[in-house]
Amino acid sequence: MAMFCHLGSLAGYILPLGNILLPLILWLVNKDKMPFVNDQGKESVNFQISITIYVLASLLIGIVTCGIGLLLMFVPVVFALVMAIIASLEANKGIAYRYPLCIRIID
Repeated sequence: MAMFCHLGSLAGYILPLGNILLPLILWLVNKDKMPFVNDQGKESVNFQISITIYVLASLLIGIVTCGIGLLLMFVPVVFALVMAIIASLEANKGIAYRYPLCIRIID
């Protein structure tokens, strides 16, 4: 289930804010039953909130620079994809994964 908290973030590539909502739902449903899912679910949700902030900041920079900076928006998107795959593989092994560049809002 912890692996699905990380893989659930890929829903953001299909649904707006799906990257936050699906891991959040999986975490909230299972956090009291499984301590590892509680830890990894919080980590996934925190990272997805962080990535959303980074993408919005990149978008703002792109608008201010008249579109030149819009290419910057793809950096956090690709980074999030790679990190979600790595985190899901680690969670599948039972290893707690900590995302780099993650703002830990939910503690």
